Amino acid sequence: MPWSLTIGRLFGSEIRIHLTFLLLLLWIGVSAYQSGGQAAAIEGIAFIVAIFACVVAHELGHALAARRYGIATPDITLLPIGGVARLERMPERPREEIVVALAGPAVNVVIAAVLFLALGARFDAASIEALDNPAAGFLARIATVNVFLVLFNLIPAFPMDGGRVLRALLAMHYDRATATRYAARAGQVLAFGFGFWGLTTGNVFLVFIAVFVYLAAAGESYQVGIEDAGRTVSASEAMITRFETLGPQATLANAAEALIRTTQHEFPVVDGVGQLRGILTQKSLIQALARTGRDTPVVEVMVRDVPTIRENAALSFAMNKMREHDAPALGVVDRDGRLVAYITPENIAEYMMLAKAGGVGRLRPTPQVGPFDPPRRG
Repeated sequence: MPWSLTIGRLFGSEIRIHLTFLLLLLWIGVSAYQSGGQAAAIEGIAFIVAIFACVVAHELGHALAARRYGIATPDITLLPIGGVARLERMPERPREEIVVALAGPAVNVVIAAVLFLALGARFDAASIEALDNPAAGFLARIATVNVFLVLFNLIPAFPMDGGRVLRALLAMHYDRATATRYAARAGQVLAFGFGFWGLTTGNVFLVFIAVFVYLAAAGESYQVGIEDAGRTVSASEAMITRFETLGPQATLANAAEALIRTTQHEFPVVDGVGQLRGILTQKSLIQALARTGRDTPVVEVMVRDVPTIRENAALSFAMNKMREHDAPALGVVDRDGRLVAYITPENIAEYMMLAKAGGVGRLRPTPQVGPFDPPRRG
């Protein structure tokens, strides 16, 4: 995720902090200092840090449960609205998805139970009302937050864990795409409820949550929809076959000339026998030009270990492989391992839009939930 900093690594996952989270800490500290001095500022920041430590533990619960099914979690990013664990993929089996989804709230249940039973924290009307009062007990407030985290995450709406549990339960009776559409609709109905509640009470945060839930539900439905549709066509339907390549001896100056001369946003780096060595992206090219200069070899800047597939592979397989490797593109090779084409996420999105409109391919149109369009190039 852009604008995020790595602060450590736990159980194979990078822990990252988005810069907006640091701004939140600064805002909390300044506000508390103005109202109560240095001690209040330190206590306010400590309270937010403790909350987000619980959020990290919640996301690690997802990550460890996913690891049980062979799914890695490359990173966990802290945002002002919570944490995001980026799984390589979601479990396909409903029972496995339920386990992964409930593992996060289960961690918060354990934290709350320890604070209540072992450390003597209280959970009552007074602790709820004093949640934003530094004079209240620190442990009681943290325990209360964990109870809220459990209840909030079990709301049956994407991207909350309850939405994934609902989708998994529906998938026991319907195919995955249909189950996702039904779960997304439920999430969007709840989003309208949150929005109405926020507008009538003047709570801007509820309105923000409503917008976030609505778009996340639509995005989940779109993503699963294109994966389901991608199973019906091969990768050859969406691959780029007319392109320029760069040799291992090429420099950034050569790449810059090719960028101007063509409409490509990425350039495969191919050796003398036609095998893919890496991909040079437009972003990497521009950053490296400013940092190291025109004479830098492209092999020092390119993305290495780019995954490859055969052109008769299913398009859904290509999409999953790109996501698992977090790759900017995917090479398509012949039986001798020579590059014959490549695929990018943008090209897949363009193909899906054209197929949905009946302009290309044999793709069966997939019903979508809500006005959510895929990202477009440029």
